[in-house]
Amino acid sequence: MDGEQQRHHDGWYVDERCTNCDVARQLAPGLIGEAGGRSVVLRQPRDEDETRQFHAAAHACPTRSVRPPGRVLDAAQDPFPLPLDDTVQLCGHNSPHTAGANSYLLHRPDGTTMMVDTPRWSTGLAARYEALGPVTDVLLTHRDHAAHGRRYADRFGARLWIHEGDLDAAPDADQVLRGTSATPVADGVVAVPLPGHTRGSVLYLADERYCFSGDSFYWCRTTSDIEVADSVTWYSIEELAASLTRTVAHLRFEWLLPGHGDRRHLPAHDMAERLHRLAERTRALRPRPVDFTAHRW
Repeated sequence: MDGEQQRHHDGWYVDERCTNCDVARQLAPGLIGEAGGRSVVLRQPRDEDETRQFHAAAHACPTRSVRPPGRVLDAAQDPFPLPLDDTVQLCGHNSPHTAGANSYLLHRPDGTTMMVDTPRWSTGLAARYEALGPVTDVLLTHRDHAAHGRRYADRFGARLWIHEGDLDAAPDADQVLRGTSATPVADGVVAVPLPGHTRGSVLYLADERYCFSGDSFYWCRTTSDIEVADSVTWYSIEELAASLTRTVAHLRFEWLLPGHGDRRHLPAHDMAERLHRLAERTRALRPRPVDFTAHRW
């Protein structure tokens, strides 16, 4: 154990495996921050609520870098899946094979559930998620988040969805989205292709209330607005701008639920105004080399 870990051994700390994915900072804001290209503990918890935030960060962290006093995570303090409201839960247990992406459970009025992108794979987690209701569909937003899709779909007996532009990442998908037209997935749920971040990026909209945006756009703490991650746009920033221009007038939602970056709940008219401004800003962007270190959440 190095000197920094020794000093933090009696309190919460972040170890050297941290990849600066931002997951812990989303779940424990003000308690975990960023310094030197990694997450760090800003201060120790002062009450039960702050302690719960640390436990959420620890059980979501894809590298298990958020460590408690004594260094051993308590499974009884695992809060996932974590309700965001009465319809959507955050899966937690983010996977290193999806760059630490967030994933979600979307509960439907008929008692079934859909999984949007996937957490790390384990039979125990799968059993935990399916205990909440039959999982009918695993909806992949794009290739970067496809790692565990087939295993979860097979375990649940669910349909696996992906867009043809990213089909090589899930060639055995059961449902392949094509073109740029919106496609119904189920009652109240629609897939909206949004090429840009990758060729096959897709948004999933539910009930004109929830937008699962993958890595197409997210809520940025730095600007307090909806943003695109242009420094990690793999396919084409110009194509992303064109996609946004084509679709923003038809996107209605209150919850922004991205794969990376923060979540946000705002009135639908506020989200719509911000999306129109985002499309304008994105049209002014030009291609740049992919650079994870250049991005600020």
